[in-house]
Amino acid sequence: MSENILEIKDLKKYFPVKDLKGAFVKAVDGVSLNLAKGEVLGLVGESGCGKSTLVNTVLNLTKPTEGEVIFDGKSMFALNKKDMRETRKNIQIVFQDPFWSLNPRMLVKDVIGEPLSVQTKLNSIEILAKVEELLEMVGLPREGAYKYPHEFSGGQRQRIAIARALSLMPKLVVLDEPTSSIDVISQAQILSLIDELKEKFNLTYIVISHDLSVVSYMSDKIAVMYLGKLVEYGETDLIFNNPKHPYTEALFAAIPDINTESVEQIKTLEGNIPSSINPPSGCRFHTRCPYAFDECAKCEPELVRCHDGRLIACHRNVKI
Repeated sequence: MSENILEIKDLKKYFPVKDLKGAFVKAVDGVSLNLAKGEVLGLVGESGCGKSTLVNTVLNLTKPTEGEVIFDGKSMFALNKKDMRETRKNIQIVFQDPFWSLNPRMLVKDVIGEPLSVQTKLNSIEILAKVEELLEMVGLPREGAYKYPHEFSGGQRQRIAIARALSLMPKLVVLDEPTSSIDVISQAQILSLIDELKEKFNLTYIVISHDLSVVSYMSDKIAVMYLGKLVEYGETDLIFNNPKHPYTEALFAAIPDINTESVEQIKTLEGNIPSSINPPSGCRFHTRCPYAFDECAKCEPELVRCHDGRLIACHRNVKI
C-alpha cells in the first residue's frame, strides 16, 4: 500500500446564515477520504456541491466545523502559526483563472518570485535565477521574467501560475479548474505539462473540474460530491466505465459525444440542487433520483465499500 500524504476524517464545514438564527449552510457535511503520495484525486460535481469549500477547509484556508485533516503525518488544525507557515510550503494551489490570480501590477519575476522571497532566505539574484529556471521548466522563455502577466496569452498565464505554485517544490498541488479559461489547444498543452511535471517531481494532485474528460485523463481516483457529501469514490477507470450511483450516472450521461448533433440530444439531470441550509431527509439525491423508493426519503445511506472496491452511498446499490 502507498503511504497516505492526506487523510480527511469526517470533515464538516457549516457557514452561519445571516439574518436566520440557528441556520447553517452545510457546504461540507461529513467527508472522509485518503490520498496516497504521487496519486491524483479528481473532485467532481455540480456547482455548489462543496468541492471548493472542501479543498479550502483541507488547506486550512477556512476553519472547519468538525473533523480532522492529516497532511504528511501532521494534524492541519493543530498546527501553530510557525508550523503552519512551514506546512504551507508543501501545499500550493493553481487557481481557476490566471488573469485574476496574477497581480497585473507585478512583473512575472516578482509574481513567481514572491513565494521564494517570503519562504526562503535566497537573495534577489538567486531568486531571479530560480524564476528563470521555473519559466523554462513550464515552457516559457527566460526573458518573460521582465514582462507583465497581460502580455501573455491565457495558456501562457496558466503556465506562469503553475511555475509560481511549483516555486517551493510542494508535495501537494491543488488544480482548481486548470483548463477552464483557455482554448482547446492550450488545454491539451497544459494537461501534458501538468502530467510531465507530476512524473518529474513525484507530485500529488487534487484536481477540481467540471470537465469530466480532464478528470478522466488526469485522475487515479474520483470523488463525486453532491450537496456536501461524497456519493461515490473509487478508481477512475472503474467509475467512468461503470458508474453505479444514480447521480454519477447522470453526470456522465450529460457529456456530449461524437454522435451528439444538437443540445436537445444531451441528457440533463432534472430539477435543481436542493438548499444546503435545509437538505432533503434521507438520501439528499432522492428528490432528483429516477430510482428513488420509500427508504431513500427516510434513511440516509452510508458510504459503503462494494465488491469491486469503490465506495458508494446509495440504498439501491449497497449490495452490488
